Amino acid sequence: MLIAFNKPYGVLCQFTDRSTPPRPTLAGFGLPANVYPAGRLDFDSEGLLLLTDDGPLAHRLTDPKHKQPKTYLVQVEGEPSDAQLQALRDGVPLNDGPTLPAQARRIDAPALWPRDPPVRFRKTVPDAWLELTIREGRNRQVRRMTAAVGLPTLRLVRVAIGEHRLNALPPAGWREL
Repeated sequence: MLIAFNKPYGVLCQFTDRSTPPRPTLAGFGLPANVYPAGRLDFDSEGLLLLTDDGPLAHRLTDPKHKQPKTYLVQVEGEPSDAQLQALRDGVPLNDGPTLPAQARRIDAPALWPRDPPVRFRKTVPDAWLELTIREGRNRQVRRMTAAVGLPTLRLVRVAIGEHRLNALPPAGWREL
């Protein structure tokens, strides 16, 4: 079984939390029994999370040697220059080594659901949207990449993993693939 889930902002990609007070987890969304996340999505990121009960499939989806492309819509602070976009395309040096080249392009603001809480808005600082596709899955990689080129991430929504797309799945919604 393979499930596509639209993870809301502020939800952990696990079924339990030992924090005090506990944070929202996947347990609160009526997902089928015995499925587990194939990969992660940060607490403060949104969008497509795949869950499965098939260990070999989870391995194919997450193992770096398979280099599954992951596509994100990224709201950044600032106005991206051609040089900043090219730096993302070339690969960005991070403290744990350089990233692989990414596909990066500026896009118009996408039609997304409102985020709760909303992204901070500053009249004096412009923001922009990027579509970014990477083939790695390092911890907070997209956020670190955009920050490294001078474009801090304000909102991050994963819309695709390999051939699997979020499409019109609403926040907290899921479907079997």
